[in-house]
Amino acid sequence: MELIKHLCNTYGPAGREDRVRDIIEKEIKNYCQHIEVDRLGNLIAHVSPKPRKKSDEKIMLCAHMDEIGLIVTHVDESGFCRFTSIGGVFPQRILYERVIFENDVVGVIGVETKPETPIPPRMDNMFIDIGARSKDQALKMVQIGDIAAFYQQPHIIDNRLIGKALDDRLGCYCLIEVMKSIKKPSDDLYFVFTVQEEVGCRGAKTGAFSIGPKYAVAVDMTITGDTPGCPKMEMALGKGVAIKIKDYAFIAHPKIKDALVDHAKALKVPFQLEILERGTTDASVIQLAKEGVQSGVISIPGRYIHSVNEMCDLADVEGAIKVLTRVCEKGIGS
Repeated sequence: MELIKHLCNTYGPAGREDRVRDIIEKEIKNYCQHIEVDRLGNLIAHVSPKPRKKSDEKIMLCAHMDEIGLIVTHVDESGFCRFTSIGGVFPQRILYERVIFENDVVGVIGVETKPETPIPPRMDNMFIDIGARSKDQALKMVQIGDIAAFYQQPHIIDNRLIGKALDDRLGCYCLIEVMKSIKKPSDDLYFVFTVQEEVGCRGAKTGAFSIGPKYAVAVDMTITGDTPGCPKMEMALGKGVAIKIKDYAFIAHPKIKDALVDHAKALKVPFQLEILERGTTDASVIQLAKEGVQSGVISIPGRYIHSVNEMCDLADVEGAIKVLTRVCEKGIGS
């Protein structure tokens, strides 16, 4: 579990994924035939079957390295930093939380106490306090355009992991472990650790165009419907890996969805069928690459998504690894 904790704890907002990429590259370099970083920053690893066959299909498996964050837009005369979001940040989930910048400056998110401040406050009512006593001092610590990630240590309680950036470092962890577990790949496999998913699935778009796969499976997190008073959704922690049917911008190809279900059943791995009304994944853009890609999604159920304290059940993570490993060894059609 130390690798999961290390990945989740590492600084890596959208557009600043370098540290996460370095960790992943060190973990996988001995388990693939070729590895490269493309122009946008995606890490692409190729695992090919031996011997190669003319019938080999290209299968792309992907997970995104980036996390949500904040970017400094203004520093006032007292040294407080105004900010806007990088990705889907919910203001009500970040107040009084700590953040860390790429240069390791740490701050806390505060809020105006004016009578007219709305409840709950908006992001433009908030600021980052880095402990500076003046604008000049603050500008020696951070600059306009510097990006902060949320700062929280991961913790495991009874096989449930709590921490920041589980979305989608869990997906990255799954792909790392799958690469280590494959005994005999069935097809040409491309493991793509993508950048900038949180701001529009940008890395997945260029990665899929470059590879031109026939099939693709994205690995990401999804929300649950198992907390008090939450919207009704057939998804719960610890009840199995989620196999997506549909989300806001994506409908799974029936062949891929059925193949994932069949693999889970063959392994006797518990699974849940996912319909997500809001939000999407890298698969939404991968399916549109070139002449089209038959795509599906494996999701890890999670609570408090896009907060500083996301939660998952590690049994669901292990289930995802097992299903994905079988996909790599048996193919989509088996």
